[in-house]
Amino acid sequence: MRDRRGRGMRGPLALPGPHSPDGLPLRLDPVTRFDATVAEMIERLEARCGAALSAVEFGVEEAPWVDDEWRPEQVPTATLVRASGSSPARIVVFRLPIRRRATGGHGSLRHLVLDALVERVAELLGRDPDEIDPRIED
Repeated sequence: MRDRRGRGMRGPLALPGPHSPDGLPLRLDPVTRFDATVAEMIERLEARCGAALSAVEFGVEEAPWVDDEWRPEQVPTATLVRASGSSPARIVVFRLPIRRRATGGHGSLRHLVLDALVERVAELLGRDPDEIDPRIED
C-alpha cells in the first residue's frame, strides 16, 4: 500500500471501480508469487509428460529437515517421495533453498524451480532430464 505524503492511495488502479469492485492488489506477496511460479512450471511439465504425471501429487514446503552438519549447497531444492501402498508419489519443492540460490530475479527463480522439478520427475520416471524438458523457451 502506498500512502504518499499522507494524501491517501494513489491512482484509480488500486481503488475499486467498474472492472474491479474490490480494487486490485498492489503487489503479490513473495509466497503467493513463488507458489504461482511452481504451479506454472508444473503445468509446463504436465503438458510435456501427459499421463505419466497424472497420479503424482506436488507440494511446496518452506525448507527440508537437514542434518546438524549441513552446508548450504547440500540443502535440496526438491524431493521425491515414491508411491507406497495407497499413497501416491509426491514431489515437494522447497521454497527457501530455491529463493536463496536465485540471484538473478524472477527469471532465475523460474529456472531453479523448473530445474528442481525436472530432476525429480526424471528420477521418478527413470528418464534423462533432457528428455523431460529440453529447455526450449516458450
